[in-house]
Amino acid sequence: MHLHADSARCSGCRACQLACSFHLFGENNPKKAAIGIIPHFPKPGTFEVKTCKQCGTCAEVCPAEAIHKNERDAYYINSEECIACEACVEECPEGVIFLHADYETPFECDLCGDCIEVCGMKVLWIE
Repeated sequence: MHLHADSARCSGCRACQLACSFHLFGENNPKKAAIGIIPHFPKPGTFEVKTCKQCGTCAEVCPAEAIHKNERDAYYINSEECIACEACVEECPEGVIFLHADYETPFECDLCGDCIEVCGMKVLWIE
């Protein structure tokens, strides 16, 4: 299973990112979300939604073996085991393992589904 997105439907409101950051860190901060919204300009209203495809590349390249699967079969980075080498960030084919200055270790989508619930445009789904 992984989080799918229909970028053509995205309005760029970033409600999904707010829900994600609140789930992961208890903050409404789109810069702390594990979903990417990339605006494409000069075309107004064109956004690309980047999600984790649960491919496992991150786990394969992690020298500390700090990336595991949760109960939803999603990869996650155990911050207590992570050595912050950022190999997973560099090798992620989708570019959806994120860093933030407030945290020592990277983070990624855990398939919680909170983003789906708040998206008024029905951009996201888990399959």
